[in-house]
Amino acid sequence: MPAALGEPAGRTPDTPGSGSCAGVLGIDSGGSGLRVAVARADDPDARPLASRTCDEPVRTGPAGIDAEHLLSQLLPVAEELSCQAGVRGFAAVCVGAAGMASLGEDLRARLPGALATAFGVRRLALAADAVTAYAGALGQRPGAVVAAGTGMIALGTDLTAGGGWRRADGWGHLLGDCGGGAWIGRAGLEAAMRAYDGRPGGSAALLACAEAVFGPVPELPGALYPRPDRPAVLASFAPEVARCAAGDDAVARGILHTAAGHIADAAAAVCPPGDQAAVACTGGLFGLGEPLLAPLRRALAERLPRARPAAAAGSPLDGALAIAAALAAGRLTLPVEGRLLQITRPAPG
Repeated sequence: MPAALGEPAGRTPDTPGSGSCAGVLGIDSGGSGLRVAVARADDPDARPLASRTCDEPVRTGPAGIDAEHLLSQLLPVAEELSCQAGVRGFAAVCVGAAGMASLGEDLRARLPGALATAFGVRRLALAADAVTAYAGALGQRPGAVVAAGTGMIALGTDLTAGGGWRRADGWGHLLGDCGGGAWIGRAGLEAAMRAYDGRPGGSAALLACAEAVFGPVPELPGALYPRPDRPAVLASFAPEVARCAAGDDAVARGILHTAAGHIADAAAAVCPPGDQAAVACTGGLFGLGEPLLAPLRRALAERLPRARPAAAAGSPLDGALAIAAALAAGRLTLPVEGRLLQITRPAPG
């Protein structure tokens, strides 16, 4: 039987007691930090009762995402939040992490035993952040979700046993993430450098913005290339591209139109066929506003005329809570497939 938080093994978090009930724990680990939330296990809407953000991103090393670093932040926060929320242990946990699919070996090896030992967890979902973004945006409905911030990935499913997940892009700023924040920022800086050189395709407005943000542009390559956070630095210039586009700069407008096309292409590649598929966009990139959203609406209508646009209902952290609650209640219908979404029933180490 799972041991409740702070209780000896043998008491189960699935049995309410002392005016409290079992909880579920959702974790969202990304480039801007670690977000943790707790909900009641018997709440079908998985509404968060308590949450916390740790601003330090989880480190990535030779073994991939550093499980020890994640646990050092997660365990004390989870214990504190369980007390704040008034829950007795965790009936299920979902960890959604950027890079889980390709860099999650250390997490898959160490998290199940650590969470079982610390909290008596017996049901654990390990998910790519695109999966928790999907669950937060659409819940357990068929459709497609584009998650875009610094990078960009699209994920879709028809929820059938044979359909599984369809994925497009999410290959990082060197090989893909086309239309994401780093892609837009890089394209804007390239246009600035073209203007500096006097080559065709340059933008004087973007050159002025680049100099205001980064200083003299001849020094930019030496300052940018060695940085380990290069994608985030590139993405930090995307709002400048949007501002120039809103100010009627043709080059900046062209960059966002092209970005919208890339995003719509990814959505079309993963969206299941039919009239009932919902398509949602989620992530900080869409905070750029109408300079990106207007061409994106047109591109999606052209590529997916039969799909239904849907507003994202919640965040990837909401999605992690929803997956944990569905797992606890035995009603998880999202595809459990390979490294995108893995379910384990851990035992204490």
